[in-house]
Amino acid sequence: MYDRDDLEAIRQQRERWENATLERSLEGGERKDRFATVSNHEVDRLYTPEDVADTDYESDLGFPGEPPYTRGPYPTMYRGRTWTMRQFAGFGTAEETNERFRYLIDQGQTGLSVAFDMPTLMGIDSDDPMSEGEVGKEGVAVDTLADFEILFDGIDISEISTSFTINPSAAVIYAMYVALADRQGVPRSELRGTLQNDMFKEFIAQKEWVIPPEPSLSVVTDTIEFAVDETPAFHPVSISGYHIREAGSTAAQEAAFTLADGFAYVEDCLERGLDIDEFAPLLSFFFNSHNSIFEEVAKFRASRRLYARVMEDWYDAEKAESKRLKFHTQTAGQSLTAQQPLNNIVRVTIQALAGVLGGTQSLHTNSFDEALALPSEEAVRVALRTQQIIAEESGAADIVDPMGGSFAIETLTNEMDAAIMAYLEEIKDIGDGSVRDGILQGIEEGYFHREIQESSYEYQQRVERGEEVVVGVNEYTIEEDTSPEILQIDETSRDRQLERLERVKAERDDDEVEAALEELSRRLEADENVMPPIVDAVKAYATMGEIMQVFEQQYGSYQEAVSLA
Repeated sequence: MYDRDDLEAIRQQRERWENATLERSLEGGERKDRFATVSNHEVDRLYTPEDVADTDYESDLGFPGEPPYTRGPYPTMYRGRTWTMRQFAGFGTAEETNERFRYLIDQGQTGLSVAFDMPTLMGIDSDDPMSEGEVGKEGVAVDTLADFEILFDGIDISEISTSFTINPSAAVIYAMYVALADRQGVPRSELRGTLQNDMFKEFIAQKEWVIPPEPSLSVVTDTIEFAVDETPAFHPVSISGYHIREAGSTAAQEAAFTLADGFAYVEDCLERGLDIDEFAPLLSFFFNSHNSIFEEVAKFRASRRLYARVMEDWYDAEKAESKRLKFHTQTAGQSLTAQQPLNNIVRVTIQALAGVLGGTQSLHTNSFDEALALPSEEAVRVALRTQQIIAEESGAADIVDPMGGSFAIETLTNEMDAAIMAYLEEIKDIGDGSVRDGILQGIEEGYFHREIQESSYEYQQRVERGEEVVVGVNEYTIEEDTSPEILQIDETSRDRQLERLERVKAERDDDEVEAALEELSRRLEADENVMPPIVDAVKAYATMGEIMQVFEQQYGSYQEAVSLA
C-alpha cells in the first residue's frame, strides 16, 4: 500500500512527533498505565501506515461481495437493505408468546427469534417432574406440534424468517416447523430462518445436552443433509460463538472456537459424502458483540476473511456462497448490569453499532432490564428502536465497511486473524490433522473449558482490582438505585400448558405415535437419517420428551469429565 520511501518518511515523521509534540504532552502522564480491550488485548496509542505495511489490498481486503469478504459479504450491504432486526422473544405459553410476536411485527421487526423454556431446551415435557418450577419461565413451553400451531397463529411463515435458539432438542423443533409448513400449505422450499442446533458449542460452553458428543454430531449432520434436500432456504445450524463469549472467553477465542466448530461440521458432512458446495451455503454463524467496539469490528472482519481462506484452502470450496461467512449478532448479555439498568441502553447501542460496522446480517439488541428479568414490553421496544435509529438516523448503514482502511482497524484485524489461526492450528493438532477430531478430543480433555475458564477468571480479577471499569458497579455507583417495572410471568401458565398437553395426549392416535417412534428407533440403530421419522412423529403429536427419550435409550446420557490440570 505504501512503498519503502513512503514508510521511511512516515517513520521519521513519527519519530519527530514523539520527541517533540508527544513528549511534552506526556509530562503529566496518561489516565492509565496500560490501555487494553475487554479481552485484555493491549492497544497502541497511535497506528500509522507502518503498522499495515505488509497488507495487500487485493488479497487482504478486496471489495465487498468478493473474496476474501473482509469488507462485507455483499456488494451494497445495508444500502440494498438493512440487516434483519430479530428480537429474541418467548415466555409462558404459546398464546402469550404469539401475542409478543405480533407486537414486535407491528413495531417493525423483520424477523422472529424464538426463546424456549428450559424443559423444552433439554427435551423433556412440561409434565415431567424435572420441569417443576421451570415451565414457561425463561422462554415459551413447547411440548407438541399443537403448541407450534398456536405459537405461529396468524403469522405467515412463508413471509417471515424465524430463528430458533435451541440445541439438544433442535431436530424436534426443526421437524415441528417443517410439519407446520406442511399443515399451512407452505412449500418446504420457502421456509426461511435458522436453527441454532450447535451441539459442539454446548459441550464447550453452554453445557446443555442430552446424548454424548459423537451421536450429537451425527444428528446435526442429519439436519444439514435433510435441509439440503428439503428446506434449501433454511439454515439448519447456526454455529454459535455467542455462548462461548458469555462463558468468559476473549474475542479471539470466541471467533476461533466458533470457526473450529463450523469446520468440524464441514468435515463430518464431507465424510457423510455431501458436496461442500451444496451444504456450505446453508451454514450460518452467531457472534457476540461486546463493549470494545474496535476489537469487535476487527473480529467480524477477520472471521470473514479467514473463513473464506480456510474453506477454499482446506476444503476445496468453489462456489462464492460456500466461502461467504454470514452471521447473526447479539449484544453481550454478560455486560448487562442490574445496577443502574438504564445504563444498559448505552452499552447495547455501542455493541449494536459494532455489529453494524462489522457487517452483520441480522441483529438482536438486548433489553435494558434483562439482568433483572425477561424483558418488559417497554424495554424490548427501546431495544428495537435502538436498531432502527442506527439504521435510519446514524448514517452507519450508508457506507459499506466505513472502518475499512483505518490503520487501527486493519492492524487489529490482522492481529485477530493471526490469533484465530493459531488456535485453529492448535485444535487441528489435537485431532492429528482433523478439526472435527480436535474438537471431540478437546471436549473430552477439558481443553476448551480450561481456556475459557482462565480468560474469565483474569477478567473478573481485573474488575475487582478496578483495572476494568464497569460503570455503576465498581465506579460511578449510587446509593439509591432505579427499579424499573419488570415482566411477571403468569403463575397459571403452567396449569394451562399441562391442560393442553393432557388434551393432546387424549385426542391423538397412540398407535400412530408408537409406529413413528419405533421407526425413529430403527433408523438410529441402522445409522440412517433421523429427520423423516421425527417429522412423522411430531405430525402424530408425539411429545418432545417421547421423541428425545428414544435418543437417550439408544445412546445413553452424557456426564462431563473435565480435567482442570
